[in-house]
Amino acid sequence: MDDEGTVSLDLLGFLCPVPVHETRRAVEEANPGTLFEVLCDDPETLHDIPALCDRMGLALLGVSEDAGEYLFRIQKR
Repeated sequence: MDDEGTVSLDLLGFLCPVPVHETRRAVEEANPGTLFEVLCDDPETLHDIPALCDRMGLALLGVSEDAGEYLFRIQKR
């Protein structure tokens, strides 16, 4: 976690379900208001991470793509 309360998860090279499990585990351990930046390269995460956010009541603040890498910005409510 950096000084601003953002948790960065580098999950490049991992296939689902690993990115979902690691994101869930990090969120469960965090305080409300914590921001997460989750970096993945598995295209399945474009469906799976937003679905996780819906199930856990997380705010999906944004998704960006650059050269096959996906960055999800999430906030725990």
